[in-house]
Amino acid sequence: MRRERHMVEVQREQESAFLRKFRTGSYSLENPLVIRNPYGIAPLTALVMFTTEKETQVTVTVKGKEKEGDIRKEFPAGREHILPVLGLYADWNNRIELRLSDGEEQVIGLKTEPAPEAVKKASYIRTTPEYMGDRMMFLVPAMGAVPAAYDYRGDCRWYCTENLTFAMKRLRNGRISIGTSRLTEKPYYTTGLAEMDLIGKIYCEYRLPGGYHHDQFEMEDGNLLVLTEDFSRGTVEDLCVLIDRRTGTVLKTWDLRAVLPQNAAPSGSWSEHDWFHNNALWYDKATDSITFSGRHQDVLVNLDYSTGAINWILGDPEGWPEDIRENYFLRPEGNLEWQYEQHACLITPDGDVMTFDNGHYRSKNREHYLQGKDNYSRGVRYSVDRETRTVRQVWQYGKERGCEFFSPYISNVDYYGEGHYMVHSGGIASLDGVTCEGVGSRRYFENKNVKLESKTVELKDGKVVYELHLPANYYRAKKLALYGGGEELTLGAGILLGTLGKTPEFGTDAETTGTEKGLPEKYHLSITEEIDRYVFRGTFEKGQLVMLSLEDDCGARHSYFISTSAQSFTAMCVGTFQSTERQVEFKLNKEGLNGRYRVFLTVDEIRYDAETELVCREKTE
Repeated sequence: MRRERHMVEVQREQESAFLRKFRTGSYSLENPLVIRNPYGIAPLTALVMFTTEKETQVTVTVKGKEKEGDIRKEFPAGREHILPVLGLYADWNNRIELRLSDGEEQVIGLKTEPAPEAVKKASYIRTTPEYMGDRMMFLVPAMGAVPAAYDYRGDCRWYCTENLTFAMKRLRNGRISIGTSRLTEKPYYTTGLAEMDLIGKIYCEYRLPGGYHHDQFEMEDGNLLVLTEDFSRGTVEDLCVLIDRRTGTVLKTWDLRAVLPQNAAPSGSWSEHDWFHNNALWYDKATDSITFSGRHQDVLVNLDYSTGAINWILGDPEGWPEDIRENYFLRPEGNLEWQYEQHACLITPDGDVMTFDNGHYRSKNREHYLQGKDNYSRGVRYSVDRETRTVRQVWQYGKERGCEFFSPYISNVDYYGEGHYMVHSGGIASLDGVTCEGVGSRRYFENKNVKLESKTVELKDGKVVYELHLPANYYRAKKLALYGGGEELTLGAGILLGTLGKTPEFGTDAETTGTEKGLPEKYHLSITEEIDRYVFRGTFEKGQLVMLSLEDDCGARHSYFISTSAQSFTAMCVGTFQSTERQVEFKLNKEGLNGRYRVFLTVDEIRYDAETELVCREKTE
């Protein structure tokens, strides 16, 4: 058995080590301590540390390949200076200029390593440094890449080696909120949310029993709306919770199954298991409501925040029950096209609705489905009149580009101001120049010759002012400055909040013919201990009966069913966790277990003593 330390444990040791070195040494402006990639997951960052006799402000400038590429940050006055440096180039002799408020200066040279292949190089960039300024386009991958940020030249100025995923959002304290790299269930449900800064320090992991997927939203009081699910009830991506920012406790739940039928008017990608596929949420203070994006129903659904009741539904009403059409669906006015299998949603300051219309199949009727080569995707803005329950289409971009901009999955839009938008088509896939059918991440697993692309476009007053092409699929794009304001770095250990919950137990034991010592090597069983769970991995045949049992010294037993069924996913929005190996994984949470347990594994009718013990404690943080 091996132990895999949590990132907050690893980073606590890293931080303690460089602080000890700094505070036991003598480092000045002329001889600063420089630590590249101080928290281990952001190679294009560094810490510069030194002391001054008097309190002084320090301005740090990472010199660009040309003047317009300079990244500058002014830090508050102090005597002890621990300065995060962001925006380095990979495989480059970077120059970092330090300037004190009294005019004293120092220049540091810092050579970086080449970026790995997963940091994709821009294949096309169109913009100006005047337009982008010091902002970067951050992209979170769906397939074939790592999270990365690109400047106005298309040069990568930040990337992360951890498999952080789904929506990257800046919090009010200047930090970043993003999905963790720890998987709960396939294909992409993670343990929760990480709160981190761009130097790579993780301050908190918010864990959820149903894990996290797709999206989150920070409320005014700091609490977080998070998309999740309840695996025990057989469906996914149909719950939203509000979690307490200070404790990770779930305060409130919204259940889409309570307000919508599960098979009334399915999209072309619908499955009984993933009937709604909630891929976005947005809270609107003006109407005290939450809008959800149900890809597998082709609808945006707006619920009352307090009661959870439906306010309105935006989408093609074909196939829906009459009472739902009459009571909730918005009626179209003017020349309007409905969205199909959409991703992302937001409410503009004047109450309009924006979404990325993937257009997958582009019909509720199978007889009218469009193939990818004949289809298009677009960003679209709708004006909603809540009094008359009507909707008009007021803007779109992407239809005119046809199939070369077609993304049947993932993608997003953003609103910067009136007439100023971003449209990110992140899931473009083709083979031999022909647009692929279905989700690019699935096609790529089947054939590595599939070409994956993303195209991110910004428009201002109808003109394209930015366009970036990358040779991978990216879930979402977000334009951010590297330095977010507020506290840029807070020293001290990161924490885990919330809970993964108790792993459901199986009520009865499997019938066996006896117990054998040791497990046959053909099952390749491995056990990894994490801070809050054990992860079992093994090789089993499809459909084979496998049961895990834990027994303590008093004979008490905990039994768990391990599924070996083949899994098929119609919407693999993030494929970065997938493997071509036939390996079964089972996560056993420590919560609810306390003591020392012997491990037994039943495979078909034979019970094996794995000759291994697990130790669980009541408190795991």
